[in-house]
Amino acid sequence: MNCGHSVSDEFCPHCGQKTDTARITPRSLIKNDILGSIWHVETKFFNTLKDIFFRPGETAMDYISGKRIRYSSFIPLLLILFSFNVLGIHYYEKFAPPEVFEDDFEIRNFLSKYSKTILFVIIPMLASNAYFIFKKVKLNIAEHFIIGTVSLLGILIIFLLDDIVSLIGLWQPVSKIFEFIDKIIFGLSIIFPAITYWNAFKNSYSKTGLLWRVLVLYVLMGVESSAISLILYKMF
Repeated sequence: MNCGHSVSDEFCPHCGQKTDTARITPRSLIKNDILGSIWHVETKFFNTLKDIFFRPGETAMDYISGKRIRYSSFIPLLLILFSFNVLGIHYYEKFAPPEVFEDDFEIRNFLSKYSKTILFVIIPMLASNAYFIFKKVKLNIAEHFIIGTVSLLGILIIFLLDDIVSLIGLWQPVSKIFEFIDKIIFGLSIIFPAITYWNAFKNSYSKTGLLWRVLVLYVLMGVESSAISLILYKMF
């Protein structure tokens, strides 16, 4: 009906429209257009978050290889998660007692002002470094950009969990327990890029070869991040 091509399957191979074009009824409107759309979007969204968290490297490689129907687009998801993190930080600052921020006021101001720059520069840094370090896998720079994006998505998921833990930790009776959990979560955010690249390339290198490459990646990222942070701090 949409493009005039003959169809023998569930979807038109020319324009992609579904072949079920029966008259819209109140029942079909609620079932297919409203509930179906919500279920489809939520399923893709949570499947993407789950796979990024538990199998980040494999998720990135699946996406690169063309297996994309299961996943939401990574860049819009990045912006959504970043917005959730901003909200989480906002509510933590709103409910936390003032003395929590006395010692690190200057650092928090710096991070608040340049957080977007610091976070989003991670992706091209990861992509360009990994392009040279993991040459054997023969991925181009854009494909390494996808892996870097998945890595940052995982970090943002962890930061969001950390925001929730920090908010719960404001309740005094459980503050010590959640302070310990907070440290574990922070450590996980540091090693998440290593988990991502290990998961992505575990079948392409020996364990020793992959280990030293990941370590080199961290050294380069540490040097470059320190240099960028120092420049921004001087500007600040």
